[in-house]
Amino acid sequence: MNKDKTINVLFCGTGGQGVLKASEVLGQAAIIEGYHVKKSEVHGMAQRGGSVESHLRFGTEVFSPLIPKGEADFLAVFNKEEGARLKNFLKTGGKDLSAILDRPEAFAHGAKFLNTYLLGVLSASLPIAESSWLQAIEEEFRDRSLEENKTAFMQGRKTGDVPQGATPLLANRLK
Repeated sequence: MNKDKTINVLFCGTGGQGVLKASEVLGQAAIIEGYHVKKSEVHGMAQRGGSVESHLRFGTEVFSPLIPKGEADFLAVFNKEEGARLKNFLKTGGKDLSAILDRPEAFAHGAKFLNTYLLGVLSASLPIAESSWLQAIEEEFRDRSLEENKTAFMQGRKTGDVPQGATPLLANRLK
């Protein structure tokens, strides 16, 4: 697997959905794997329900935290309206995970754990070991619903498929 490629993930949703926490977990997991990570956050209204997005880029060497329009490998959506607004960031052949929101199993543990479920789905397409993901989850959640977050993550990882019409796994592209 070629670790020289920069992988771009754009998380988006609204305040209170765990967008920033999901981005932190991915960033930490990538650091554990030895990747160079850059991250930038954009907050809309400074209250619950305002637009929130987090650009995360990782690879051997990353210079800018912002994902250029048309270059996101993944659009990790927590709110469909926000996903539609930021769809122009997704590259041709990139994966839009917004259809995950239509799956009842995404909310099996409640909306509070959607972010870790979605991370689990995303994790199946990224070149990061499961053990690094779990270590990052432990570091980021500590005592706050740690076991529930791990369970939601593993359920998403087991699902691990992306919506109909999506491209093959990123891992295949990185070979």
